[in-house]
Amino acid sequence: MKRIVTNGITDLRLLFGSNEWYWGMDYTGGDLYEAGELYRDGHPLQCTRCILIHYPDGTVYEPVRTRPGQYLGSPVYCDGKVALLMVDFPKEEIHILTFDEVTGQTNPLTVVPLSIADDCYNLMLKASPLLLTRSPQDNRFYVLWPEHREFVLEDRESFVFLDRDRMHMEKWYEDPDYREEVLVRDFKTGKVLERMPGTICSMPDGQKWLLV
Repeated sequence: MKRIVTNGITDLRLLFGSNEWYWGMDYTGGDLYEAGELYRDGHPLQCTRCILIHYPDGTVYEPVRTRPGQYLGSPVYCDGKVALLMVDFPKEEIHILTFDEVTGQTNPLTVVPLSIADDCYNLMLKASPLLLTRSPQDNRFYVLWPEHREFVLEDRESFVFLDRDRMHMEKWYEDPDYREEVLVRDFKTGKVLERMPGTICSMPDGQKWLLV
């Protein structure tokens, strides 16, 4: 049995977009949204820790050493690198960083003001391509970076991936039996271009399977 020292982080998940990387996080103070609420209410903020574990060797990395008030979101794997999301609440900044497994270095990709998001509810990275997105509870979907887009979605519809100018979405029904369908929207206009029954399964090597 291989012994992996994680210093208390024991809930590991396969990193989206990779079959070699697992990640785990502690949630001191909750997730990004909960941390933002605590900050707005004047509570002192701690910080979160995130680890990456490479399979099969089991090497553990801690790509970002956060300071008080800095909270991490879920990482993704894009273009051969791990992409990380960090919100610095005291500085009111959103940082997107990349971790290079060859050098073991974490490098800044971009910094944007926290004000581009009303709050951190469902603020997350998507890949690929690498996008910073937000999904509030009002049937709206936002792409916040690298460009800004706003879409009005149907009930129970959610974003899956972007292929050039075609956004692939999923929607579920209970009428009365449960079923799912895939919607394809134009990334520029938001117009629904196509509907098809089934659901999308994203594979570790980047393939997308339509299960019907």
